[in-house]
Amino acid sequence: MSPAHTPVKIVLVYQSLLGIYGDQGNATVAVQRLRMRGIEAELVVVEPGDPVPADAQLYLLGGGEDMAQISALKAIRTDGGLAKGLQAGGVLLAVCAGYQVCGNSFTVGDRDEVTEGLGLLDVTTRRGPVRAVGEVLHRWTRPDGSESIITGFENHGGHTTLGSGVTALASLEVGVGNDGGGTEGAVSPDGRIIGTYPHGPVLARNPELADHLLQLAIGEQLEPLPIPELDQLRRQRIEHARSL
Repeated sequence: MSPAHTPVKIVLVYQSLLGIYGDQGNATVAVQRLRMRGIEAELVVVEPGDPVPADAQLYLLGGGEDMAQISALKAIRTDGGLAKGLQAGGVLLAVCAGYQVCGNSFTVGDRDEVTEGLGLLDVTTRRGPVRAVGEVLHRWTRPDGSESIITGFENHGGHTTLGSGVTALASLEVGVGNDGGGTEGAVSPDGRIIGTYPHGPVLARNPELADHLLQLAIGEQLEPLPIPELDQLRRQRIEHARSL
């Protein structure tokens, strides 16, 4: 049981625009993994026109199609709540289109028009030579130096290049990742903003990543949460991806 504190506020941002492939499930996983440990959690779902709370501990962005991605970017920028929340110490997980939106720029549409991103991560995204589609495996070195596998599936046409202001989240084993060059995802220098491509949703398929985000958000070490059925399913997914 965690020491008593106010409920952990988790904000799911614009899931109607950035919620394909079940990415809104990341919010459900985060809330449940806290509650299973006796930690209160409050899930706030905001849509365009709703104010994004600036006092949350964890923010979640998902994937979306080109026009939805542009609409979400404009609404996030106009609202300003996400930027304020991150400046106040909040943590952000951004998946696929959400990851691209957080970068310096990305391209959309048949003419590959360059769109300025939020600049939260030092990455740029341009249309790649091939679309990345399929199961993925990535090797993630956690802050304590141990290694974990990130599993999921990717479906993105953009290839992302990392700048000097970020580090890769993981190294590539199966799939395309950022651009086929051996890396996947990006992490801000303070570690509190993470961009990644896998869906699944990614936190359902990767409980260690979920707990890492939660520990960053609440500033507490979490006790292990053994779920044998989930561990078995993870092993099967990893074996399957490696057999492809």
